[in-house]
Amino acid sequence: MSGTRTHYSEEHLLAYPVEYIAGIDLYNAGEYHAAHDAWEERWMGPVAPDEKLFLQAMIQSAVAFHHLQIGRPGAARRMYLMAREKFARLNQPIFMSLDLADYQAQLDRALSWLLSVPDPREIEQPQIEPPVICLVALAKANS
Repeated sequence: MSGTRTHYSEEHLLAYPVEYIAGIDLYNAGEYHAAHDAWEERWMGPVAPDEKLFLQAMIQSAVAFHHLQIGRPGAARRMYLMAREKFARLNQPIFMSLDLADYQAQLDRALSWLLSVPDPREIEQPQIEPPVICLVALAKANS
């Protein structure tokens, strides 16, 4: 049953801002620039510092894939590194029901090739599998 995987539950829809959920849907559809816009709308508002840091890391990870879509691997590498740094500063295993270790492992599998050479424009982009954002159950996220 591929393609019918649920990325979040009804509980998540009730627990989290609409911009966060919309960004997840857009990101999982490969609409990285639109996901960035959705998350940025929330990020620009009055949110707690840890949510702001998390959203900025998510925005930067989405922008990294957008840069790859438009053929800018150097810019993608910068965004990837900035996202990694923010996730490290957040230093939480799960945030807003996203398993950050799993998400970062997916990011690394997709983007670590950008770090393999001094200038990623000098190598051909390999076939990559972008992360799929799936939220963990709220009970697990709150434990």
